[in-house]
Amino acid sequence: MKALVYHGPGKRSWEEKPKPVVKDPADAVVKIAKTTICGTDLHIMKGDVPTVTDGRILGHEGVGIVEETGPAVTNFKKGDRVLISCISSCSKCDSCKKGMYSHCENGGGWILGNTIDGTQAEYVRIPFADTSLYPVPPGADENALVMLSDILPTGFECGVLNGQVKPGDIVAIVGAGPVGLAALLTAQFYSPAEIIMIDLDDNRLDVSKKFGATKTVNSSDGKARERVMEMTAKKGVDVAIEAVGIPATFEFCQEIVAAGGHIANIGVHGKSVSLHLERLWAHNITLTTRLVDTVTTPMLLKNVTAGKLKPGQLITHEFKLDEIMKAYDTFGNAAREKALKVILKAA
Repeated sequence: MKALVYHGPGKRSWEEKPKPVVKDPADAVVKIAKTTICGTDLHIMKGDVPTVTDGRILGHEGVGIVEETGPAVTNFKKGDRVLISCISSCSKCDSCKKGMYSHCENGGGWILGNTIDGTQAEYVRIPFADTSLYPVPPGADENALVMLSDILPTGFECGVLNGQVKPGDIVAIVGAGPVGLAALLTAQFYSPAEIIMIDLDDNRLDVSKKFGATKTVNSSDGKARERVMEMTAKKGVDVAIEAVGIPATFEFCQEIVAAGGHIANIGVHGKSVSLHLERLWAHNITLTTRLVDTVTTPMLLKNVTAGKLKPGQLITHEFKLDEIMKAYDTFGNAAREKALKVILKAA
């Protein structure tokens, strides 16, 4: 089969790899129908994720068709259309029983495209298939469902839920990329009074307005802090969601959060950041970090199926699966290409 293979920072290729097979009784092999590229994949390509080694097939999102199942798989059979979760869960260990699937103690967690081969390929092996796959509802928009593999639960769990967004809050989302926009879409479940989107890219800020942002700030001129403080009567925001993963944006969240507020980190950080406790220690700030657990996927799936949540609007580009090298170039130059999420379709 063909697959997108990582060969170290800045090196990737579309090459022939062995088709995966069932290794454990709880495995399923899924033929990929649609997949995408994540911002985390770009962090991997920069060398920010050392657990990803040379030769790894990347990708942790997708929709596909079950090709084969192990003898312990009872919820799925050959031919079933399934949504692939970015997080694999055994459902039996202490962490999984707490709903903390990202820290599965039996070899699950974020493994696809990280410590085992992922979904940017013609086929993928899914461990713990019964609890790591979801049935695709009849007639569902599969492009939209791909957004449920990762970015929608990530924005919701790591940003909105960890940030404890509530009615009347002023929320700032720093980074209007796909995950920041996913946080924007799902924050509206809780009726915040204001959602301020902050980014360097005017196109993404325009998209943010269409998706429900009440205000936007372009941070390219170095005066974004002053504008956010003006918007909040110099008090700052109740919830600052960091959705980029670089020191400057984490610093910015610390500068704009109000006393008693929350800083919810979503971004994948490959470098150390400064925590300004000398300024924040007396401000009753709650700082949270999280790797998505996908525990909210069933609820989000219901909302997408019902048309209450429309993540398909995040998709700006479509490619054939064998055009993935071109798709990486497009996604990696998002500002120039006006790209949010790309969809890769198998032949």
